[in-house]
Amino acid sequence: MRRIPALFAAVAIAEACSWAALLIGMFFKYGPVGDETGVQIAGPIHGALFTAYLAVTVVMARVGRWKWWVTLLALASSVPPFTTLVFERWARSRGLLTVAEVEPVPQS
Repeated sequence: MRRIPALFAAVAIAEACSWAALLIGMFFKYGPVGDETGVQIAGPIHGALFTAYLAVTVVMARVGRWKWWVTLLALASSVPPFTTLVFERWARSRGLLTVAEVEPVPQS
């Protein structure tokens, strides 16, 4: 359970980096070069990281017991470029990326 906040932060950062790669690829595709190789590479990577961010956000919201509006804000931050970084920092500064320790149930 303790690894989920670290995973959330890592996926949020990776998703933002994949946005940068995709935007660079789009520049070269629609810009002066006209080569779509960058989009062909960065597109699927960004898609996978986007999906991973959504999944990890739902898990983090459950284990972190986020309010519904925080979860909605986190999910919406996946749409504009680089906003997952902003949300991650905001959530960290408010202590939302912590998981309460649960005492193990004694085995009989």
